[in-house]
Amino acid sequence: MELIKDKEFGGERPLFGTHDLQLENVIIRAGESAIKECSNIIATNCRFEGNYPFWHVHGFTIDRCFFDVGGRSALWYSDHLKMKDTRIDAPKMFREMSDIEMENVEMNDADEVFWRCNDLHIKNLKLHGGTYPFMFSNNIYIDGLESDSKYVFQYVKNVELHNAKITTKDAFWEVENVTVYDSELNGEYLGWHSRNLRLVNCHITGEQPLCYAHDLVLENCTFGADCDRAFEYSSVQATINSPISGVKNPATGCITAESYGEIIIDENIKAPADCELKLWDDTTCFDQ
Repeated sequence: MELIKDKEFGGERPLFGTHDLQLENVIIRAGESAIKECSNIIATNCRFEGNYPFWHVHGFTIDRCFFDVGGRSALWYSDHLKMKDTRIDAPKMFREMSDIEMENVEMNDADEVFWRCNDLHIKNLKLHGGTYPFMFSNNIYIDGLESDSKYVFQYVKNVELHNAKITTKDAFWEVENVTVYDSELNGEYLGWHSRNLRLVNCHITGEQPLCYAHDLVLENCTFGADCDRAFEYSSVQATINSPISGVKNPATGCITAESYGEIIIDENIKAPADCELKLWDDTTCFDQ
């Protein structure tokens, strides 16, 4: 493997088409496509300032690196990436990629990151700002996520998420086969139009959560006081270890909670209109 150490590159495609390359303390200055159409690349303690440095790269490691604001859209159409202890200040990262392993990464402009990616295994990720992270991505495992990005996890499939704190709006829309464990989900309109969304030991805040959901499951979750008009037109099995401020027209299933605030069951409810609302003492059932 060729070693390049303590050097700077700029301009157009300075390392285009190289293979079996190790970069240490290298700076990629302004320019485009510095490491395009490459394979078996290791970058350690490097700084990336130019656009599109890693496109069509197959098999690469990025360790203790920094992507400056100018290094936007840096990782596209690539696969078999291992990234660790890296900070990213540029937007639009990770597009049309597969087989990504990541640990201790912070992204400070998470606008449109992880779009149409497959097979992600992530530990300790921080996302700040931006919109629509993980759009249209599949087969995702994450343990440790902090995110204040808007519209996170839309149109994703086959996701397992642990130990997350997500503050957002419209999270988990149109998802399929998603399970979230031991997490805090803060924001409006959570999980609308989802299929097979399962929340385990989660705390949920924000108005009108979990509406139009199909085969929704909640286990040992708690709701904040602002969770009103929940479960509208949803098929749901839920155990809530707290009061629920409001429930509106759940379609079918069973909800068990500590207590209920406003219950709206009106002529607009959808068939089969047989969802049971129960209390934990199991002595009261609010039939429709």
